[in-house]
Amino acid sequence: MIDLRLTRLGISPDRLTGLSTAEVSRLFRIVSMQRTGLTLNDGEHWITVPMAGRWFKPGSPQKPVVGDWVVVNEAGTAVATLLERRNLLRRQQVDGYGAQAIAANIDVLFIVTACNTEFSASRLERYLLIAKDAGVTPVIVLTKVDEVESVDARQNYVDAVKAIAPVVEVCAVDARDPDAVVILRSWCGPGRTLVLLGSSGVGKSTLLNSLAGSERQRTGAVRAADDKGRHTTSHRSLHALPDGTLVIDSPGIRELGLPDADLDPSTAFDDIQALSLGCRFRDCGHDAEPGCAVQAAVQAGSIERRRLDNWRRMHVEQTERREIVRSRTDRSREVATRSATTRGAGKGRGKLTGQLDED
Repeated sequence: MIDLRLTRLGISPDRLTGLSTAEVSRLFRIVSMQRTGLTLNDGEHWITVPMAGRWFKPGSPQKPVVGDWVVVNEAGTAVATLLERRNLLRRQQVDGYGAQAIAANIDVLFIVTACNTEFSASRLERYLLIAKDAGVTPVIVLTKVDEVESVDARQNYVDAVKAIAPVVEVCAVDARDPDAVVILRSWCGPGRTLVLLGSSGVGKSTLLNSLAGSERQRTGAVRAADDKGRHTTSHRSLHALPDGTLVIDSPGIRELGLPDADLDPSTAFDDIQALSLGCRFRDCGHDAEPGCAVQAAVQAGSIERRRLDNWRRMHVEQTERREIVRSRTDRSREVATRSATTRGAGKGRGKLTGQLDED
């Protein structure tokens, strides 16, 4: 029978397949990570281990992330094995080339945004795309509803979300009020892992504190001038709520590039994708082509011009990234070929020199 200490952290029996009894006894979940260290928990014990250098070498396995399950060595001083992930939430690295892991093995993604000038439908479309990339159920949480002047104004925010994601659940809450966040409890439960994702200052840490019924994360004020927040959460961390729910909080995200150069943005634009089937040309760019069903829908007002512009912007970004990746790959191959050629020539020269010396 599976150990109850592990079920409290969200493990399922199928995850233990192939592990020995000894390995199961050394199984931990990553609950927080800093630049060079990991904090692990097995339901009873806490340990801290360094992030070994092998994770940073070119071609190394993907680095552990909060939410991962790992087996530590017998001494409990290092990660020996990273278990296969059920899913992985990712975004584009800041340098624009690779993907950055955010959290692993999660059940629901709470996309948190505020009912003020921070609200951006275009940014939400990006969040929804990375949720789809991970295969994770998204829920959009609108915070700071207490600052909205009227019920109608609050509904406008909900309607703006429904216009871009009609089948995604939307919850409007005052994140400071524990009674108000009860609406989110239907996604909670023992062993379930939730992730809070959003910009700084939207109320992620406040939401976590209200769900927990206590202060788990420090919170900070938002600048009145532009509704921008400060980073009050400095690193990703997993928190256990009184009902057994596991919540991963993370620092605010300023840039949200798509995690994979091959990811098709159209998968987050079902309406545009459906309409494109009616375009005259199969490779229609929905710009100035004749017979474009998408442009006709924009003219008719059934699709926002902003939404089409964001679709086009993401496609351009992806095209540029694929070109960069292709160029870097070609250069790497060229360097590898030159290096191999040089090594081969060097070996030949060495043999010749040896023969001359022997003579």
